[in-house]
Amino acid sequence: MDELHAGDAELCAGGGGDERLAAEGETALARLIMDGGDLPHAASHLGNAIAIDPRLPETHEALAELAARAGGPHAALDLFPLDRPFIGAVVCRAHLQAARGEWAEAVGLIAAAVRAEYDRPWSHVAWLTQDALPALLPPHVMTQALARAVGGALPDPVPEAAREALRPFYDLTRAVVERHPGEAQLAAIGSGLARRFGDTDRAIAWAEQARRVQPGHVPSVMLGYALRAAGRPDDALGVWEEEIARDASDLSLTVDIAELYATTGRPERGLVWAERAVAADPGHPQAAPAVHGVRYAADGDPAHLLALVDHLRAHPDHPYAATVLARHSEWQPWLGAVDGATEATVNVLHQILESPAAESSRDHEVALSASMIEPPSATLAFLLAFPKGEVTQASVGDPDPRLPARPGRVQVWRYEDRTALPAVPPPSPEAAQLVQDTASVSWPHLPAAYDHAVRLSGLALGDLLGVLVHPPLPADDRHGAFLRDHRPELWVRAVQTFACLGIAHHRADQPWEDSERRAVLLDLLFGPEDWVTETAALAMVATAWVDPAVRADVGLRVTERMLDAATAYRTREVTILGSLCRLVLLCPWLDDTYTGLARDLLARVNDRGTPAGGAEAE
Repeated sequence: MDELHAGDAELCAGGGGDERLAAEGETALARLIMDGGDLPHAASHLGNAIAIDPRLPETHEALAELAARAGGPHAALDLFPLDRPFIGAVVCRAHLQAARGEWAEAVGLIAAAVRAEYDRPWSHVAWLTQDALPALLPPHVMTQALARAVGGALPDPVPEAAREALRPFYDLTRAVVERHPGEAQLAAIGSGLARRFGDTDRAIAWAEQARRVQPGHVPSVMLGYALRAAGRPDDALGVWEEEIARDASDLSLTVDIAELYATTGRPERGLVWAERAVAADPGHPQAAPAVHGVRYAADGDPAHLLALVDHLRAHPDHPYAATVLARHSEWQPWLGAVDGATEATVNVLHQILESPAAESSRDHEVALSASMIEPPSATLAFLLAFPKGEVTQASVGDPDPRLPARPGRVQVWRYEDRTALPAVPPPSPEAAQLVQDTASVSWPHLPAAYDHAVRLSGLALGDLLGVLVHPPLPADDRHGAFLRDHRPELWVRAVQTFACLGIAHHRADQPWEDSERRAVLLDLLFGPEDWVTETAALAMVATAWVDPAVRADVGLRVTERMLDAATAYRTREVTILGSLCRLVLLCPWLDDTYTGLARDLLARVNDRGTPAGGAEAE
C-alpha cells in the first residue's frame, strides 16, 4: 500500500478548479446513489470527495451515513478495499477504523496518505487531534507510522506552505514521543520529522535522547542530520565520523560525510571520504556518483558532471547519480537554466520594467534606439513587454551580424536594412500551445531538458522553426505573469531553447551525421547572430551529453561558431560570445586547447562587463 493513486479525483477536481465545489458535487452524487441502494458506487464517490477536499464536513457526514446504511463502520470497511489502494478510499477507511477505535490501523493509513501526498490536509480531522489519542497509541505503532510517512518522498525540509497540512500529524508525534521518553527508535525517527518541519532544536533533542537511551547507528545518523540542518556541520561531522570509526559498514553515511565536507568548502577532505566509499564497494549506488560530485565541487570541471551522465547511462539503477547531477546543475547557465542575456536592449528593458511607470506604459508606443545592431531576439523580448513598442538600431558593425557565418538552407530571420523580420511563418496554434506548456526557464539537468523536449518531437519542423521567431506568450499564471512583467527575455530564451531541443528530436531515426535535425541545427548555429545561435548550440551539446557517438562532431561545430564570434569580437561587440564560450566548456571531451581558449575568452568578456553598445528609451 506504499504506492497510492489518485483515482478519478484529479479528473473530478478539474486540475486547478474549485476543489470545494467539486467535492461537494461528489458528495451530493454519493448521497443520491446511497438513496438508490448502490453503496459500493456511493463509496467510490465519497472516496473521490475525500481525495479532492479532505476537510469538507459534508463528506464526513455522508461517510457516517454510508457506514450506518452498511450496518456499521466494520461492515463499511468492505466498501473501501485495499487491493488497489486509491488514496481517497484509504483515508475513508482510516476514518471508519477510527470510528471503531482501531487507532493503530487508522493512524497507519493516515501516514500512508501523508507518504503519498504530504501537502494535503489528511490529518486535519477531529479523531486524530483528540487529547486522548497519544495515550491510546502504543509507541511501536507511532514508530511504524512515522517510518511510513518520513520514509517516503517527504521533502527535507518540508516547504513552509505545506507544513500546515502536516501539523496535526506532527503534533501527535510530539505528544507520543514526549509520553515515551525511553523509546529510542520512536525518538530517532521522530527527529527526522521534526527536522523536516524546521524544528531543529527539537530534532537535536530527540536524537540525543535516543542516543542516550540506546546508543547505536540510527540515533547517531539522525543526530548528524539534525545538527547539519541546524547549521552545525562540524558537530554533525564529529558525530558521524565517530560512528564510522565504530562501524564503517554504512557507505551511505560515508557519502554523507564526503558531501558535507564538499558543501562546506572543503571538497579535498570530502574526496578522501568519497573515494573510501568507492574502494569499499565500487558498485555502491551512491559512492561513484558522490566521487564525481565532490570532484566537481573541488574544481568546477564539467567533465565530472558528464561522468555522472555516463554513469547513469551505464547504471540506470543508480538514480542517485541524477540527484547529484541536479544538485550541481541547479540554476547554472545552460546546465540547469537558460543563460542570461547581456544586450543593451535588455538592460534598458529591465530599467523600464522596474520603473514606477512601467504598468501604465505597456499600451504606449515605447521607442528604444540601440547604437548598434543586436540579436533580433532581444527585440522580441522588448515587444513581449511592450507590444506597441519599436526598436531601432543606429549602425551595423563589422563584420555584419546580419549575415550568416556559413551559408545554409534554413534561416529564421531576414533583414530589411537594419530591421530584422521573421523569415518563417508562425507555428500552428496547437504547436504554440504545446511549446508554451513545455518550455521552462530552468530544468533539473541537461539530459532532463533533452528528455523533456521529446514531447515536441511530433511537431512539424516548420512549427518548431516558427516558434523561434513567433514565441507564444507565457502561461496565464503567476509564474507567467512574473516573466512577462519582469523578465520577458528569459521566456523568449526558454521557448527558443526547447524549440531547438525539439528539433534535436526531429526524425531521431535518421543517423546523426546525415540527419535533417543535425542539418537544421547547424544552419541555426551558423545563421545570423542571435539568441537562436546559442540555443541551437545548447541543443547540440545536450544531444552529445546523452549520445557519446556525436560528441566529437558537436564539440567541433560549437567551437567553430565560438571562433567565428571571437573573430568578430575583435572589431565589435558580440553579446552571445560569453554564452558560446560556456557551451564550449560543456564539451569537456574537447582538447584542452579549445576549452582553454574558451576560458580565456570568457574571462575577457567578463572583465569587460557590460557591452560597449548602448540603448535609450524614448
